This record gives sequence, structure tokens and C-alpha cells, in this order.
Amino acid sequence: MSHYKERFVTLLHEKNFVTDQLATLEQKTGVKREYIALGLLSFVGLYLLFGYGASLLCNLIGFAYPAYYSIKAIESNVKDDDTQWLTYWVVYGLFSIGEAFSDIFLFWFPFYYIGKCVFLTWCMAPVKWNGSELLYKRVIRPFFLKHEATMDNMVSDLSAKAKTITESVTKEAVNLALNDKNQ
Repeated sequence: MSHYKERFVTLLHEKNFVTDQLATLEQKTGVKREYIALGLLSFVGLYLLFGYGASLLCNLIGFAYPAYYSIKAIESNVKDDDTQWLTYWVVYGLFSIGEAFSDIFLFWFPFYYIGKCVFLTWCMAPVKWNGSELLYKRVIRPFFLKHEATMDNMVSDLSAKAKTITESVTKEAVNLALNDKNQ
């Protein structure tokens, strides 16, 4: 247990925006940053269990941190972080699609939003047993490789149909505009 406490304290003393804010709060209040962080984490956890708008908070947690680090990955010259965050977004996208169909039932479960946040945190965690990497390698990639040709054909067909529809709509809009101008 002390190993986790040491890691938590080390994490809270790294140099970044959040720890700078914690240091300022620690200095102004005299309360150790570990207790401030635990209080904030407890508040967020309780809010996810009982608060109104838990869905919004959970979606912000699953989006804000990964979006920030995705931008940093794009701006870096290292390929590994790009792959890490692309993998996260693939898993997040598939999860969001599945959730769109099941959310109407799942949100009735008392611990749904806290479970969702734990899942998303596991998927974005910078650890060896990262959820998005594990899910991608064991589930998504094998499925994709098995059905890649079928999916390529489907995407190609949909692209062609979308192009045809777009051209038809554009021609119709131009014709309508010209007819209205002439009248």
C-alpha cells in the first residue's frame, strides 16, 4: 500500500499545470496537496455516483485529458505517443457508438457513470496494462483484420453514393438558384 502512496505523492509533485495549482492551494491553505487531491477525487467520485450531470462530467474526463495529450503527441517528433492516442480514440469511438445504443438502459444502473469513468481512465492510463492498447490488440485488431476487405468495400460504396448524392444536391441547388434569379 505504501508503494501506491509513494507513487501518488510523486505524481502530485511533478511539474505541470495541475500540480502548480495544487501547490498554490497548499501554500494558501496550509493543507497538504495529497489531502486536497484526495478530497477532489472523492468529490468527483461522489458526484459521479449521485450528482446531476454525471454524464457530462464523465464525458469531459474521457475527452479533455486525452485531447490535450493527443495535441501534444501531434506536436512531438515521437511516433509512439501518436500510436498510443490514436489507439485510445479508436477504442473511445467504438465505445461511444456502443454507448449511444445502450445508454438509454445503462444510465439507470446506479454505478454506471463511475464505472464508465473507471473504464475510460483505464483506457487512457499511461501504464503497461493500458486498456485501449489491450482492447485494440486482443479484440479490435483481430476483428478488423478478419473483415478488412468487406469494410473497405463498404466504405468505398458509401463514398461513391455520398459523392453521387452530393453532386445531385449541388446541381439541384444551382438549378433552383438560377430559376429563382430568372424569375
